[in-house]
Amino acid sequence: MRRVLGTLVVILLALPAHAGEIGLLGGYGWTDKPLEKTYAWQVQYMEGLGDHLAYSLSYVNQGHFIEHHRDGYAANLWARTNLMERRLSLGLGLGGIFYFDTINPATGPSRDYHGWGGMTSLAATWYTESRLFYQLQGYYVRGDKSFNTLSVLAGIGYQLDAPPVPGPDVRGAHQSENTTENEITLVGGETVVNIPGRGKSAAFELEYRRGIWRYLEVSAGALYEGRNDLIDRYGLTTQLWLAKRFLDDRISLGAGLGGYFAVDQRRGDSGTGRNAFVSELASISGSLQVSRHYTLRATFHRVISTYNRDSDIFLGGIGYQF
Repeated sequence: MRRVLGTLVVILLALPAHAGEIGLLGGYGWTDKPLEKTYAWQVQYMEGLGDHLAYSLSYVNQGHFIEHHRDGYAANLWARTNLMERRLSLGLGLGGIFYFDTINPATGPSRDYHGWGGMTSLAATWYTESRLFYQLQGYYVRGDKSFNTLSVLAGIGYQLDAPPVPGPDVRGAHQSENTTENEITLVGGETVVNIPGRGKSAAFELEYRRGIWRYLEVSAGALYEGRNDLIDRYGLTTQLWLAKRFLDDRISLGAGLGGYFAVDQRRGDSGTGRNAFVSELASISGSLQVSRHYTLRATFHRVISTYNRDSDIFLGGIGYQF
């Protein structure tokens, strides 16, 4: 599954990009081991690759089952057909998901489990005369060593560039320049550790970001997650990003993956090894251009730990471009 998703990313970089659309969906999900139902929601970015092909990148939250809290990042390749003068689009998506499962057993300590799963999706999308659209989507996740789920969602979305004809845009604007030249950003917010306990604290990050190719950025930063009952963690980050500009270049959206070279002063106390370690960092970020040099940026980091201390970091602040 890692090779499949990596190959998909390389293909997307090589293809000419078209206009994108972003949607927010919510609903319910079921699992059969044992039979349970809980809420589910996702944020999805989809981009057309022609009349009958598209791809999507999503953050998927599968809710809180009795002993499992599972979410993840998904990538899908879609085949679709457009009906009723392109107002109705029907699609079939195949891809994968990298999931984070926080397991809270009735007895024993909580733990974080990470894994790869397969994902099959069906979607019906109704495009209005404006850029708004409505979507009904169902997906099945085969969780490999975790559990399987079936989810049904409904939601609303927005086309980030105005399509020349009704329905999904298959042309879009070509972006020949880098999304970002040079940017220094200072952001602050909150860390939430993903196992039960007093795991909330203030967080801060100083980041440098630069576009190195069309739709491709690199970043380096100093991250402080704060001090709480579960972690006392800080370190250096470096990430590679897929990013693109929208709405007349006023906003940009990106997804990043990289390394976190960290120190957790509480890690050694748990008997898991030295305080210093390296983990993976998966992120989503967006910026709004407010003047020639200044931007507002919001970032969501997921720390993928190896010692049951995954965390969500919610950050917002100001950046300077030069």
